[in-house]
Amino acid sequence: MICLLPNCAYLSETTRMLEIHRALRERGAAVRIATHGGVHESVLRAAGVEYDVVGQPMDAERSAAFVRSAIGLGSVDQSMYSDDELRSYVLAEAGYFSANRVTVAVTGFTLTALLSTRLAGIPLVTEHAGSFVPPVFERGLVPAPGGLPRLLGGALPRWAINRAIPRLRYHCAGFNRIAAELGVEGLPSLLALLLGDLTLVPEIPQVVGISAPDMAAWSPRGRSRYRQGTTLRYTGPLFAHLDIPLPERVASFLHPPGPVIYVALTSTGPELIRDVIGALAGVDARILVAATVHDLADLASDRVMVESVLPSHLVMPHVDLAVVTGGQGSMQTAMASGTPALGIPLHSEQDLNVALLERQGAAHRIPPRHAGTAKLATLARLMLADDRYRQAAQRIQRLYDDVDGPARAAEAILQLATAPSPIQGR
Repeated sequence: MICLLPNCAYLSETTRMLEIHRALRERGAAVRIATHGGVHESVLRAAGVEYDVVGQPMDAERSAAFVRSAIGLGSVDQSMYSDDELRSYVLAEAGYFSANRVTVAVTGFTLTALLSTRLAGIPLVTEHAGSFVPPVFERGLVPAPGGLPRLLGGALPRWAINRAIPRLRYHCAGFNRIAAELGVEGLPSLLALLLGDLTLVPEIPQVVGISAPDMAAWSPRGRSRYRQGTTLRYTGPLFAHLDIPLPERVASFLHPPGPVIYVALTSTGPELIRDVIGALAGVDARILVAATVHDLADLASDRVMVESVLPSHLVMPHVDLAVVTGGQGSMQTAMASGTPALGIPLHSEQDLNVALLERQGAAHRIPPRHAGTAKLATLARLMLADDRYRQAAQRIQRLYDDVDGPARAAEAILQLATAPSPIQGR
């Protein structure tokens, strides 16, 4: 039995698990979905899949608090869960794995699984690291954060950041307290929070800039900052195909004349979205806003349409520019549609996602502190006017067309499920 553990505080992680679920079921695998609940639990219901809530259900308020406290947004001296929550979820998950004879767990940022799988003695598959994996740092590919002053944005800060990232122990203390209490392996670094026994890298080598053999050959052996036995494997793009129709009024709004900008800043607060819409007011384009869980109805006008959750894979092919925070799923949805992206990264992983596509000529980065300024409007006008951005996105689209990411992810998980457990004896 394979168990998928989406963190339903995040739309992206919930939808990625649905993509993997579909691919596994198509291959006849026995699969269960378990979650702590959360604001995007409704996406599971809308998809018509059965799932179980394990442990204390997270309501919308707790989900929002989790996102605010998470990597890249929250204070680095806390572990996103209280010790009591961690202990409770770890024990509940381990009990669930045992009761349902789970042999492999797959998670999208349900971080308690890093301990519960050790307690249950089963391997863990992760995908939430995206391209933010050790070979990328070791080759110095993570960019200096876009928010650094210009004088600090050169090669030296980039070198220092890539060297420092594997040494960070942010967010680990609570996990290690509960690991010691339960007698299981702890987490030696921030990166260990992102890596499983098998870590899926949902991108293609042409975008990351590291070959598939080199990615698969990486090993944590001799590196104390990682759990031993971790392996990496490319799968290709893994992004949402929400099984919901495009509302008729949205379809009409997307019709010409004139360009359309799609603002889909998920997993962030409403303030950033409001700043972006305000900054784009002077751009000669209509704006479609995916508000997700936020109440932004007051932003609507004859040139701004506000919806809640939208099937981005149906929207992106009909817009001229996507404005996103830079999550890998959002960037991939844009590229798979041949649509250039303007990224407003909130943390280093998103900085990397946008920078990789910036190097391909298909995207641009702008730091959040400029999101509400004329700099955003100037950059949007530039990207709308210069067709080279769309041409670059279309080149990546053609590369993506040759790769079935969910299928490759499912095959990697099934291969692990039939192999001897990689954590026995540790």
